[in-house]
Amino acid sequence: MKNQRVFASLLFVIFALISALSIHAQNAADKVLIVNGKTVANAVREIDGHSYVDIEALAQATSAEVSIQSNRVVLTLPDASGNVRPPVTVAPEQPHLSRQFASAGVAAVADMREWRAELTMMVNYGLAVGASASQNYRDRADAGLQEAAVAASTDEDRDALQLLRNQFNALTDWANQIAAARQSLNGAKTVDPNGLENDPTLSKINTCSRFLNRMLTSGAFADDANCH
Repeated sequence: MKNQRVFASLLFVIFALISALSIHAQNAADKVLIVNGKTVANAVREIDGHSYVDIEALAQATSAEVSIQSNRVVLTLPDASGNVRPPVTVAPEQPHLSRQFASAGVAAVADMREWRAELTMMVNYGLAVGASASQNYRDRADAGLQEAAVAASTDEDRDALQLLRNQFNALTDWANQIAAARQSLNGAKTVDPNGLENDPTLSKINTCSRFLNRMLTSGAFADDANCH
């Protein structure tokens, strides 16, 4: 990096000197290019008052490598040890979640998973779980969600928090459906052990839960349609 800055400064001085000379000679002959004491003949050409440096001559003077392609020219300068390294393409960094939020989010997902398991048990085995017991699981999941909300400190955290809220709302709606089915004595939804196999709502909730857990433990924000 230091070598490149020195080289850039040197080029600026060279171009400034060349431009100054061009005022007095609009159509002068090709000029010599000198970089760090190294001379390259006929490397600078003046056209219509502007000086241009031959890129291949410049690469020769700096011991660089040049690649001329259809839509770009790539000049790779040597490093401090004199080695020429190819340019490295850096992939865009994935938006990361803060550690505090990710930890709180994992706990919130676990609380919602326990609530879902309790509701599933009610349906599979027809357990007569009172409203207060179900409410306790909901309150615990809600408390975990609030802790995640407090821990959210970045835009990525807040985007992930919205997915957690969507999951909580989906579970709330599903719990209300189960409660309504029990009140109406709908055995297909509240007693039948196979009643949940084809439940699209539960399937979506399960898929979202697995996705949220993977996302939060990875520490990188992502999105999934099942959480909307």
